[in-house]
Amino acid sequence: MIDGTTISAIGSGPAPTTPGAELIDARGGLVTPGLVNTHHHLYQWASQGLAKDNTLFEWLVALYKPWSKMDADVVGRAALAGLGWLAKTGCTTTTDHHYIFPKGRGDLFAAEIDSAARIGVRFQPCRGSMDRGVSDGGLPPDEVVETLDDILAATADAIDTYHDASFGSMLQIAVAPCSPFSISKDLLVESATLARAKGVRLHTHLSETLDEEEHCIEQMGCTPVEYMEQVGWLGDDVWFAHAVHLHDKDIATLAATGTGVAHCPSSNARLGAGIARISDLLAAGASVGLGVDGSASAEMVPLAGEVRQAMYMQRAKYGPTALTARQALEIGTLGGARVLGRQDEIGSLEVGKLADIAIWRTTGFYSAVDDPIVAFAYGQTPPLAHLLVGGRTIVEDDVLVSVPQDEAARAGADAHRRLMELAKDVL
Repeated sequence: MIDGTTISAIGSGPAPTTPGAELIDARGGLVTPGLVNTHHHLYQWASQGLAKDNTLFEWLVALYKPWSKMDADVVGRAALAGLGWLAKTGCTTTTDHHYIFPKGRGDLFAAEIDSAARIGVRFQPCRGSMDRGVSDGGLPPDEVVETLDDILAATADAIDTYHDASFGSMLQIAVAPCSPFSISKDLLVESATLARAKGVRLHTHLSETLDEEEHCIEQMGCTPVEYMEQVGWLGDDVWFAHAVHLHDKDIATLAATGTGVAHCPSSNARLGAGIARISDLLAAGASVGLGVDGSASAEMVPLAGEVRQAMYMQRAKYGPTALTARQALEIGTLGGARVLGRQDEIGSLEVGKLADIAIWRTTGFYSAVDDPIVAFAYGQTPPLAHLLVGGRTIVEDDVLVSVPQDEAARAGADAHRRLMELAKDVL
């Protein structure tokens, strides 16, 4: 039973008769917690299908140019489509890592926050940043980086304006310098100081490719995880995206410090980055969640499908017992909640937790599989019969209903066309 925004009772049914209550028929279906997306780049919906066969560094160099031309209209429309797609694939809570802020192009951060409010998902946008361009030995072009002072001021303002730390919050902010190859040591240190003073979490990309490790060893004299330790970026208020190339020592360090990992299997495969050591991280006791990653490196990837992708890629490399269906589903739910520090609110179906619930239709063809979690995880994801966020219906009968589905899809197409027009001189 749901009372307001929280789960008030759990049982085998039938549900008690309650005057005025809405009854949702979930017979024959699989009821799971809403999925949690721990890493994303919503603006990239507007740049899907570009740099299709490139490595990460090649892909970034190609896409920084069009991204430098985006405006608040592009970001808002891309976010509406991206968040609608996430909801249609079972997501009730999502982060976003936005780290490019071209000057004079409107309030990009506010644009995606407005879109999240319309879709109705729980949102944790990360105020990203880059301050080390090509002229300072970084990867991004100088025109897409900001100054340290501007970054810290804008980040503090975003936290003060939007962050809601209360139970059941629909909007929380994280501090998220982009990656070791695009940010200075001063930015990392100052960002950590700011985040901890404000009581918010820290996020960045780390150990995504071997190129990144070589870059860190050449310029910082250590591996990426060792570098994070030097700058105070380990702890249970920190999570890293990807963490594909970890040494045994790194895994032990992340587990011992409570540092989380956002696993993005499809994006890592699309860019040829490798397969993260998720089984080893879990065995060590580290917190691991799932992430779709940006729509331009994981085109049209459903969050529910990442449950299967994570499981199968671990098995392909480490054998059929490397990751079970239940472990993979837990990574996508409670694991993600732990990574975001919200395990007391979301991630499992328990009395007192928020009513963020997905109901999957495991009838019909799916009923030939006795274990509904196997039916959910092993093949094509079953249709989403119902998605609730805090008890509010967001998806019904596999159709987005909080915003007209056709409108959200159109917004994504319009964002792409607008960005391509804005960027036609640099493509």
